[in-house]
Amino acid sequence: MASGFFALLDDVSALVKASAASLDDVPAQVAKTTGKVSGIVIDDTAVTPKYVVGLDPSRELSIIYRIAKKSLINKIFILSPAALLLGYFAPWAITPILMLGGAYLCFEGYEKVHSLFSKHPHEATEAESVETITPEELEQQRVAGAVRTDIILSAEIMAIAYSQVTEQPVVNQIAVMLAVAVFITVAVYGFVGLIVKADDIGVHLAQDKYSAFTQKFGRGLVKFMPHFLSILSYVGTAAMLWVGAEIIAHGIPFTAHLLHDLEESLAHIPALAWLAKALSCAIGGLLIGFVVEKLVLLVKKLLGKDKKAQNA
Repeated sequence: MASGFFALLDDVSALVKASAASLDDVPAQVAKTTGKVSGIVIDDTAVTPKYVVGLDPSRELSIIYRIAKKSLINKIFILSPAALLLGYFAPWAITPILMLGGAYLCFEGYEKVHSLFSKHPHEATEAESVETITPEELEQQRVAGAVRTDIILSAEIMAIAYSQVTEQPVVNQIAVMLAVAVFITVAVYGFVGLIVKADDIGVHLAQDKYSAFTQKFGRGLVKFMPHFLSILSYVGTAAMLWVGAEIIAHGIPFTAHLLHDLEESLAHIPALAWLAKALSCAIGGLLIGFVVEKLVLLVKKLLGKDKKAQNA
């Protein structure tokens, strides 16, 4: 009896050691996954600051915290379990879902690029010109809009995270998914908080009580932030296009081989290889976004005709 008990303890000890050794790989897997989703992270970081523009500066960090909390809850309690369950019961669905998400990113990126060349800032609908809402309602609308955008980007992040650990033990999969969820959320929204308060920091540093160099730095920071936000917006749009197209490309064997061959042909110049792949994917993303937009317009047109026919 005693020998059987000690044998059981030996088995448990061996299992614990194996699990610990397996978990040692988690930081490396998290780092690898973070690299894979860097484009989406850039886009998420670039998109979020716009949701606090025009609101009370004293509410900015509170709003970002609310968005970050929702984002983390969605990643941990909805998106991660959904990815794990899909991976267990319907692993074949992961790639198509990723590709659909990639198509959405291309569509959003194309819409942003299109709006740059067809913007009519003085045009406004009658509803927009007369609608009046309170600051609290505006804040609620901004938070809701940010959460809707974030959940799509977060779904892509968690799906990609899962795709990197499909061959790992379940414990590793859960650990990596949770670590990625926490790390990405803290990194993105921590940086967003720093961005939106950078001008306030600059104003503070520009006060007379600081040295001339500090005051000059503060004034320079205030002047630089609008340009930085503009650049970040362009980078985010480019990231949305290249990430979306790359996700789709990796889901199709032919295009996946083309991207691989492109990288291999320029492997001796890593920076050029990355640039060529990113540029190719961005152009492909624009084309995909254009096609998706036409399909969306066609569906809306058909639905509009159906509604008119029903009303008639």
